[in-house]
Amino acid sequence: MQKKKKIRKLLCIILSVCMIAGLSGCALFDDTMNDIKGNLAGNGYTIETYDNYGNKVMTTTGDKINVSGNKIETTSYDSSGSVITGYELSSVITINIDGKQIQSCGDTCIFAQKGLEPDVDFVQQDISSESSGKIDENTYISNIVNKYKNYFGKSRVVVIKSQLGQPITAYSGDEVYWKIPEKLPKMTKLMIDGKALYIHRANFQIIDTDLLDQ
Repeated sequence: MQKKKKIRKLLCIILSVCMIAGLSGCALFDDTMNDIKGNLAGNGYTIETYDNYGNKVMTTTGDKINVSGNKIETTSYDSSGSVITGYELSSVITINIDGKQIQSCGDTCIFAQKGLEPDVDFVQQDISSESSGKIDENTYISNIVNKYKNYFGKSRVVVIKSQLGQPITAYSGDEVYWKIPEKLPKMTKLMIDGKALYIHRANFQIIDTDLLDQ
């Protein structure tokens, strides 16, 4: 019982610190504002397109860009044999670029908001971690704490690879947040120090910087 009380107390302290930190800068808030601006007017992006082997096949830039999914109609049958009509996202994405459009399906696309630069000096390395025995390293506790830390952003490195596992590029930031957009197929969105990064159809890892510093 005493141990459970200590765990609860620690969680309350950590979450309080996270909430206080969020008053000065919240990655989730930055993401929301970025989505609103992108949907209304578009954001400036550089879009790098790669084949399955990680070879760059096209670079696209624009001042007012947003990306949207495409729904397709589906049909199924209920127990009485009646047709049920529904909708689901297709694999096609539509990219609006300064009043023009690109439809894309299958390629790896990386959308980097203007001002966000990759880490050209990033080198792959192994990770070797050991527990110090602290209570916040308990997997149950750390899972909860890191879930909330993600909303405010934390120091991370994002390693992006092709669909066949070839390294493409890497990004890093002090406040990194990620989510899976509901209306975009096979897409992950990150906010890195206030700038947006979309990853479409690629392998990737989001690694806490502390793990790489050990």
